[in-house]
Amino acid sequence: MFKITVTPRFGDIDGLRHVNNTVLAVWFEKGRNPIFRMFTPDLDLSYEKWKLILVRTEFDFLAQMYYGSDVEIRSYITHIGNSSFTIGHEAWQDGELKARGRAVLVHYDFIEQKKKPIPPEIRAQLEEHLVEE
Repeated sequence: MFKITVTPRFGDIDGLRHVNNTVLAVWFEKGRNPIFRMFTPDLDLSYEKWKLILVRTEFDFLAQMYYGSDVEIRSYITHIGNSSFTIGHEAWQDGELKARGRAVLVHYDFIEQKKKPIPPEIRAQLEEHLVEE
C-alpha cells in the first residue's frame, strides 16, 4: 500500500466549505505516482516512454472533507489482469474514511496504439501491493 498526505488548499474548497468533489481525482492521481514509476521510473511523459493509459475511474463520496486538516491518500492494487490492473484508492481525514475509488489502467504502447501484456518483473512489483477488497 502506498500512502501520501495532501493538505487541502483554499482553492480546493467550494461554496459549501468542503473539499470539492473534482479535487479527489487529482489527489488519487497523485497517489498513483509510485505505481506509474514501476512502468516509467523517471516519469518521462514522452510518447515513446509512457506505458499506461487510464480507461476507467470511479468515486464513492462517503463523508465531507474540510479545509484545515490533512488528508491521507492510500493506494493499492486490487486486481491484476493480462494487460490491465485496478488500483484502489481511499481518502482519510481525521481518522475517518471519507472517500474511496478505483482506477483501471492498461499497459499500453502509444506508438503501436495497442495494449501489451504486463511484463513479469512489473507484475511481481504490483503483486507486492495487492490487497483483497
